[in-house]
Formats: sequence, C-alpha cells, structure tokens
Amino acid sequence: MVLMINPRLECPQSAGCWVFSIAVFGPIVNEGYVNADSGPELRCVFNGNAGACRFGVALGLGAFLACSCFLLLDVRFQQISSVRDRRRAVLLDLGFSGLWSFLWFVGFCFLTNQWQRTAPGPGTAQAGDAARAVITFSFFSILSWVALTVKALQRFRLGTDMSLFATEQLGAGAGQTYPGYPVGSGVEGTDTYQSPPFTETLDTSPKGYQVPAY
Repeated sequence: MVLMINPRLECPQSAGCWVFSIAVFGPIVNEGYVNADSGPELRCVFNGNAGACRFGVALGLGAFLACSCFLLLDVRFQQISSVRDRRRAVLLDLGFSGLWSFLWFVGFCFLTNQWQRTAPGPGTAQAGDAARAVITFSFFSILSWVALTVKALQRFRLGTDMSLFATEQLGAGAGQTYPGYPVGSGVEGTDTYQSPPFTETLDTSPKGYQVPAY
C-alpha cells in the first residue's frame, strides 16, 4: 500500500522564501560593510556588529539552499514509492520549516535592535536603504516560513490519516494480493446463446396443477 501524500502544494510560497532569502543576504554581502568613521577598515552597518552581518548572511544563504533542495524534492516527490521515505521527507520539511521560522524571528529582532542602536554617519546613510531592506524581507520571511510550516503539518496529518485508514479500515496488508478478474479469449463460442431471447416455451400444465373442467 503506497501512501498517497500529495506533492507540496506550497511551491509558490517556497519560491517566495527563495526570493526573500536572496533579498536578505544579497544586500548584506554587497552593501552591508561600510567604512568606519575613524579609519579605512570596514565594519558592519548594523551598529558595527560583525556578528549581525554574519548571522544575516548565514540565515539567508541557508534558506536559499534549503528552498532549492525542497523545490527539487517537490518535482520528484511523486516518484517516491516508499511510504517510509515519503514520511521522512514530510517530517524533514516540517522540522526544517519550523526551525527556520524561529530563526527568522530571532534574526528580525536582532537586526532591528542593532539597526536602532546604530549611530548616524556617512556610512550609515549610504547603506541605510540596504539595511532597511534586509529588515523588511526578514519580516516577510517569517510569514512565508510559518506558512510553509503549517502546510507541512497539514500534509503530515493527511498522510497519517490516510495510512491508518488504508491499513485498519480496509484491512488490506502491505503484501496482500487481490484476485483478478478471469480473462477470456475475447471470442464468444457459438453455443453461448443456444436459443433466441423471449422464445422460451412455457409449460401449460405445471406440475401439481390440474385444469378445471367446465
């Protein structure tokens, strides 16, 4: 019995998470480091905290790679015939989506806090748009990954219910075979219909019945 779990129905949401992840780590890599006011060295635009920039890049890059893998899994999901492998795939999707939803929330709060503490200056003004874009798309990523988590949870519950129904309600085991229909030659013999329809003669005097005499 193959567990019929539908493929991921949130492919558009996965693509949205993929785009949002690029919008987070891309600006940090390109414009997230500005010249310090006191010297030529580069510092992170988020309050000079290098950990904030590294965390944002790692979070966005991890989400980008994960979305790419899950989109590939969406395409090949129908080709997975094993119930155990499908269950593992859905559990992996559920666990990773829930974890990254939490990490995006932490990253949004962390980056927002560091940006609020950033002192104004030439470098801050130059990279201000990039920093605000990172914070904005971090918030959008929270919503997108929460939606992915809810969808994965729904698929997991649906797959579990269908598996229980198939094994307990129908009573069909995994290795049980069903008898097939008899296969004929495809050509009916001439003796199949020996008499034309509606021409059967009826017995005028059934057994045990006597015709009354008038």
